[in-house]
Amino acid sequence: MTAPLTGLVVLDLTRALAGPYCTMLLADLGADVIKIEPPHGDLSRWNGPYLDDDTTHAYGGYFQSVNRNKRSVVVDFRSAEDIAAVRDLARRADVLVENFRAGVMDRMGLAYETLQADNPGLVYAALRGFGDPRTGASAHTARPAFDVVAQAMGGLMGITGPPHQPTKIGPGVGDIFPAALLAVGILAAITERHRTGHGRFVDVAMYDAIVSLCERTIYQYSYTNVSATGEGNDHPLLCPFGLYRTADGWVTIAAPRDRQWQALCTVMGQPALGTDPRFATNNARVQIREQVRAVIEGWTTRHLSAEVVEAISADVPCGPVNTAADIYADPHVRLRNMLVDLEQPGSARPVTVAGQPIKFAGAPEPPFRRAPLLGEHTANILGATPNPQQTSGEDTHATATERAVHTGQ
Repeated sequence: MTAPLTGLVVLDLTRALAGPYCTMLLADLGADVIKIEPPHGDLSRWNGPYLDDDTTHAYGGYFQSVNRNKRSVVVDFRSAEDIAAVRDLARRADVLVENFRAGVMDRMGLAYETLQADNPGLVYAALRGFGDPRTGASAHTARPAFDVVAQAMGGLMGITGPPHQPTKIGPGVGDIFPAALLAVGILAAITERHRTGHGRFVDVAMYDAIVSLCERTIYQYSYTNVSATGEGNDHPLLCPFGLYRTADGWVTIAAPRDRQWQALCTVMGQPALGTDPRFATNNARVQIREQVRAVIEGWTTRHLSAEVVEAISADVPCGPVNTAADIYADPHVRLRNMLVDLEQPGSARPVTVAGQPIKFAGAPEPPFRRAPLLGEHTANILGATPNPQQTSGEDTHATATERAVHTGQ
């Protein structure tokens, strides 16, 4: 079976994390993603970590993780000839994705309106900190942004950690969530194009995306006129719903439904608390959250985390707090192909990256290819029509001379 997006040609003019994550999703689903890089490459190519025996440092783990299944073309955006080459590729592409600041592509002669006139079916997708003027004004349009800025301004940090102590979320949620939304927008525009024959300008602002992710804080403020703050390891509207100490660590327990609470009380040896009016409903338990915590931890701290999970997870949502080592050891992750091994150029051993969580019944897992070397496919792509069947392992790596011919270096 072919992958769902087989035949879709995507020009990827993105860098760092947000844009490349979006185009990685499309590549994993079968699209031919052509990553267009300047002569010095996407700056994330040079971020680590590197394997101890890597002799080339062609790229580190950061780049490998979100640029797999793509092909790389080097162009010099200061060259009129190279700009013309990108415009020519856009005439034959289905999608173009970029995450420059608003106006940068316009100044290079690659504005949406220009490319859309060349190719009316082109879906042009932009991911910026504060959006594009084409989809709505912003007081912050000209500002640059990174994940940490989106997390802060969108309200995510303000509800994470202890009260009134804003805390950064570990993964780059300010990049990755907007990237996932942009992929949804691209696929919506592709679906519409099947009906109309015309593409769209699709735009996601990182700030907007995190406001959407924090939707609870928006309606809470509307209903109560109170700004939410950090809840530590609890939930302001659900109880129990958080993190609890065990004899050897921590587990998560979520039993907001009354039947779940009753089942938990039975396992804890206190069935009467399941129907006690002080504890019987979620709304009642929210008002006495610390008492609920004392009851639960009175039981969990006498047991190992694995024992707690074994005892209640059949009826009550519960799980351990895994480290990366724990995730590698969990058979679920390998069985679901969420740990994918890839070749690492310059090293004798493969590396492992997170797999693709979107699964399709009756379809085999898609093959994964390593991230491309810088300019690995320049000669092939700029010298011929893009070939979705060509893999990075099959292409010949372009020499410096070949790249010079095609990019004006």
